[in-house]
Parts: sequence; C-alpha cells; structure tokens
Amino acid sequence: MPVAPPEWRHSGPYLVIALALHTLVLVLIPILLPEKPGVPPAQTITVTFEQPATLTVPLAPPPAAVAPRAPAVPERQRQPPVPRRAVLAVVAQPGAKPAPLSVAESAFASSDESPTAASAKGNVPVPVTAARYDAAYLHNPRPAYPPLSRRLGEEGKVLLRVRVSREGLADAVDLEKSSNFERLDEAARAVVARWRFVPARRGDEAIEATVIVPIVFRLDG
Repeated sequence: MPVAPPEWRHSGPYLVIALALHTLVLVLIPILLPEKPGVPPAQTITVTFEQPATLTVPLAPPPAAVAPRAPAVPERQRQPPVPRRAVLAVVAQPGAKPAPLSVAESAFASSDESPTAASAKGNVPVPVTAARYDAAYLHNPRPAYPPLSRRLGEEGKVLLRVRVSREGLADAVDLEKSSNFERLDEAARAVVARWRFVPARRGDEAIEATVIVPIVFRLDG
C-alpha cells in the first residue's frame, strides 16, 4: 500500500475545509442574492374611437303668415244680359271658284264709337252703322281649301278680327279663334286680308271699326 508524502498529511484538513467553504458559498449565493423581477411580455393595445351620437333636433315650423283680409266689396248690381246676334259662317267648299258671298244673316262687332254718342253740337245721338263684308257688290272671294288639309280630312271654324279702315280696307287681320289647324287658319287669314269692306259710318262720316269674320272649312261627302 503506498504511503502519502508527509506534506500531504499536514495539508489534508485544510483542503477539506476549503472544499466545504466553496460548497457553502455556492449554496448560499442563490439564496442571498435578490431575484430580478421578470420583464412582463409586451401587450398589444387597441384604441377605438367612437363617433359621438348625432342629435337631430327638428326645426320648429315658421309661423304661418296671416293673409290680410281683403276689404269687403259691395255686391254689384247684376246687369241684364245683352242679347247676342247670330253669326252665320262663310263656308269654303273644296275646289270652289270665287263667287259673290250670299249670306242670310251676319253679325258684326260694334264700332269704336257707341251708336248713342252725342254729336259735338248737342245731345242728339248720331246713328252709327257697323262695317260690312257681305255686300254682293264687293265680290269678295271665298277661301280655297288647302290641298293637304283636304287629303288629311282637316275641318274647322276660324274667327278673324278685322280692323276696317275708312276706305274699306283690312288694316289688320288677327286670329280671334283658331280652327286647331294652322293651314286652315292661314288660308282664311290670307284671303280675308285681300277683301274689301263697307266701312262703318257715324252719320254720313266713314269711321274705322272692327268686324268679326267667321270662316268654316268643311268637307262634304
């Protein structure tokens, strides 16, 4: 059996003590040192913006305007109806040749002056005679039927307001009432504008006046 050297026999107890101290230090270090706090994991923060609630306040309706009360109008006395004279239309026959007008009765608009107008010399009324278009000696032609209107079967009645001069000419021819067909209206206006008239008279003096001329377009058969 080998024998330890004499120096080892003297240092053996010290080695055991040193090992024991190292072991003790290794055991006490984890106990004595404070534990470092752990870092918490990062968290995700979500921010949500909420829209404020919209408050709708109904507007109060504006105050109703109070309409001013109209002053009371005294009731007018009812006038007796004025009798109207009959109107006999002039009929335009398709393809008819110009011929003197022959009418049984006719109606004319009143002249600008009232028949009961007083003369300048006194209060004696001066008779007023209305203008005429139906005198046989005037030889006023009848309007010709427009060919296209005849093919399309257009019919109607035209009323023309004619301003008759002192010389018996048509100073102005205006459409008083349409036949609802422009071709018929223009045909009537064109022929009446060339007519001669008997001027209206106040006593023995010729005056300007207005007369209504009816023209009827009718297809026979």
